[in-house]
Amino acid sequence: MLLKGSASELLLFLAIGIPVLCLVMMCFIRPCTPPSGEDSSVHVHFIFAQVASVLLASYLVITTIVSDMVSINDAVSYILLAIMIILLMTPLAIPLKITLFPANSKNNVPLVGSSDLLASGDDLSTQASPLLTPSSSAANLGSFRESEDASDVEILIAEGEGAIGRKRRPKRGDDFKFREAVIKADFWLLWFAYFLGVGSGVTVLNNLAQIGVALGEENTTILLSVFSFCNFVGRLGAGAVSEHFVRLITLPRTFWMTSAQIIMIVAFLLYASALDGTLYASTALLGICYGVQYSIMIPTVSELFGLRHFGVISSFMMLGNPIGAVIFSVFLAGNVYDAEAAKQGNSTCYGANCFRLTFLVLSGVCGLGTILSIILTVRIRPVYQMLYAGGTFRQSQTSNP
Repeated sequence: MLLKGSASELLLFLAIGIPVLCLVMMCFIRPCTPPSGEDSSVHVHFIFAQVASVLLASYLVITTIVSDMVSINDAVSYILLAIMIILLMTPLAIPLKITLFPANSKNNVPLVGSSDLLASGDDLSTQASPLLTPSSSAANLGSFRESEDASDVEILIAEGEGAIGRKRRPKRGDDFKFREAVIKADFWLLWFAYFLGVGSGVTVLNNLAQIGVALGEENTTILLSVFSFCNFVGRLGAGAVSEHFVRLITLPRTFWMTSAQIIMIVAFLLYASALDGTLYASTALLGICYGVQYSIMIPTVSELFGLRHFGVISSFMMLGNPIGAVIFSVFLAGNVYDAEAAKQGNSTCYGANCFRLTFLVLSGVCGLGTILSIILTVRIRPVYQMLYAGGTFRQSQTSNP
């Protein structure tokens, strides 16, 4: 809207504007100490940020559709842009509120030397008790470790006596180095499940305009907006839903990756059938499921392989997106589209056959991804039972500050 539909100006903004903005924001990053106990304001701030993001996404979709349907002059465009910037900056209200109105969380803590500390012997004995009590997850961790490897005791004894100096290998839920994670079956199951799911989804995203034209949709702007908005809904919703169920019944997050890929199979079959009225429905389903894949993969990596080398491991996982785009979008969808266009004697292909074979292959790809994610879910269920025993996350004992 502001760039007047200029593709070159948009590319220039993406290439220069966003990196400059990121570099500037680095100057404002400060370490943040989380609250040690229950703090209701944290939940309120979280809800506020989520509501602000939903409002921004809804506003962008509505303005995109309206601007595509009616002509908007420059003055209205700048007004709409100003409203977008305000919505975009809304989350800054949280740090401003914390800075200007800091919560006094130490009101009820007695000062050193006060008479409260000398009130009675019972109070002293109470203060001498441990501040942290073992949680149920500690017991579960012990049984989990014992059932997984009974030889750890012998290894520790040998290390203590100096017989061996080799550090034990990390187990699922510990902090892994990249070279330690890459030899694990769980690592490659997650990588291939993510690669198959997100690779097939990005293929449709890259070719969505051509898909719309081939199926008789003259204006693909709204179609792209529907996919983008549903992608946002999938990312946000999958995080909230998976977090709820992982704490409620210790359900592994990869269960939702399995569910998303099953729905993707249905969406691809709807695309291949080219039935009237299914284009937008299948696009919405695929957008949601595409967002779910990314939202599930990130926390799963942190829970299986720890946070110490999370950046390297998660970045390698995300290679599934570009690799899938090359394999499925360029070599598969591109070649099938060009072959069908050549049959029609035109550079632009029209009709369901332009992508039908591609959709059928992608449905099979998601079927394979579903099988892999089911296997992974079954394998890592004990890890989630150990990590989330009692409904709270237990950080790995091998994590060092």
